[in-house]
Amino acid sequence: MAAVSQTPLRVLCLHGYRQNSGSFRDKTGALRKLLKKRVELVYVTAPLGVPEVCSGQEKNGGSGSGPGGDEDPRGWWFSDVRERSFSAQQECQESLGLDDSVKTVREAVKDQGPFDGILGFSQGAALVAMLCSLQEQNLEPDFRFRFAILVAGFRSVCEKHQKFYTVPLLIPSLHVFGQEDRVIPDKMSRELLTTFQDPRVLTHPGGHFVPAASAHRQTYQEFLKRFE
Repeated sequence: MAAVSQTPLRVLCLHGYRQNSGSFRDKTGALRKLLKKRVELVYVTAPLGVPEVCSGQEKNGGSGSGPGGDEDPRGWWFSDVRERSFSAQQECQESLGLDDSVKTVREAVKDQGPFDGILGFSQGAALVAMLCSLQEQNLEPDFRFRFAILVAGFRSVCEKHQKFYTVPLLIPSLHVFGQEDRVIPDKMSRELLTTFQDPRVLTHPGGHFVPAASAHRQTYQEFLKRFE
């Protein structure tokens, strides 16, 4: 009897600051290979163009610029409204662009969905946590993500964003971060864990990138198996 083919899980992917959908796709090639046939990764580009004069702290945001890489750097919000720049550790009263980014994700869900889950890297992971909060509070009816994967995530320190951390997030989550990450120190990623009810954690000895070595396969697959 022939085996029934399994439909892969569809996951919406949000890149880091100063990346775009194309460069993030290049930098997650190893992850796509690791999860092939089980997961389809769909990439979306942030709406905010990052001025070239800004030397954002996440410029390399992974394993360097790939083909067609980061020549069109994008961001999900700016912590410095006047300079149109971003730093994960910059405290601010207001931010710029977050509403546009939520709209971009909403349109991606409508046009390319449905999606089983959502994955974010660095600033994209911080946005994922905010989107999960909107979903938890029933403020975005189009968001029906069943799980979230947050790589090098963090809690925004912008005062206006604290509203996203007022309710415990019940969505199953996998948090991935590097012990040698100099862009988003693992302490910042651990602080984000408290926002989620029952977070799973995958740590690696490296820096600021999405890990996808064979040693990580089991953790990814065990987490995803619950949703197949």
